[in-house]
Amino acid sequence: MADDETIIVRDCNGTQLFEGDTVHIIKDLKVKGTNTTLKQGTKIKGIRLTDVEDEIECRVENIKGLVLKTAFLKRVNP
Repeated sequence: MADDETIIVRDCNGTQLFEGDTVHIIKDLKVKGTNTTLKQGTKIKGIRLTDVEDEIECRVENIKGLVLKTAFLKRVNP
């Protein structure tokens, strides 16, 4: 990847995501390695973008470093 290429991260509706955005989960998701299920409608604040265009990193319910696919997320309008 060249230095002049920037990664554009988009949610399930095609809306661009930025560092620190707030998103909602659109589908119940089981978290591997735990007994936790993230329910539909769960609000996630302060997301961090990764080097992969279809993944974000976040913290939910004391789970640090959780990586989620953007196909299951919808940006909350400010």
